[in-house]
Amino acid sequence: MVGSALEEVIDDDLELARLCAAGDERAWERFVREYRPILYRAADALDRTQGAREIADSLYAELYGIKTAAGERQSLFRYYQGRSTLATWLRAVLAQRYVDRVRVTRKTQPLPDEETAARSPEPNPERTRYVTLVREALGRAVAALTSRDRLRLGCYYVQELTLADTGRVMNESEATSSRRLAQSRKMIRRDIERQLKEARLTDGQIAECFASVADDPGPLDLKQVIYE
Repeated sequence: MVGSALEEVIDDDLELARLCAAGDERAWERFVREYRPILYRAADALDRTQGAREIADSLYAELYGIKTAAGERQSLFRYYQGRSTLATWLRAVLAQRYVDRVRVTRKTQPLPDEETAARSPEPNPERTRYVTLVREALGRAVAALTSRDRLRLGCYYVQELTLADTGRVMNESEATSSRRLAQSRKMIRRDIERQLKEARLTDGQIAECFASVADDPGPLDLKQVIYE
């Protein structure tokens, strides 16, 4: 009986994943409603400071699928094979993304020797330059979005509306707003990384750029960037 019930759950999960990968709106509304709380609880278990919630939010764009150069959407759901429940699989994906983020951060931090460990860490002299580079790249990345995408970002991040209220402003469902915000974040991140690479920064320096901004956003004012 238990095995049969589990098989039914997994079959339902597989169908939900298939429909979401195909872009079915009702399936996405159900997915956001049922699985966003699960992802947030898993994120908070990984990082009590809620630092992992950003990773949880960014998964939506990958799950929906970003269009490739060939114009085809590649959804992360295609990797779900039903070997476990969808909730278990999502927790595993989130945990791996979190571990990857921690590894990147640690790679950019030099190991202290006895002398440096004995004194207070000095600020990174490149921090101001890194923050400036990211801010300028962010401005260009946001400007490259459609006016509708910029409006959605403004409603959610600047006006601090809820996803439901943002959806009403945009005349779209809450699930659609959540998915498209995640897509916009993903596109902005990729655009910034591309610009930094074109500025001849190494992968390590790019990681330091993002770490500098994450430690202290400082002049990175999203309201100013959106409405300039």
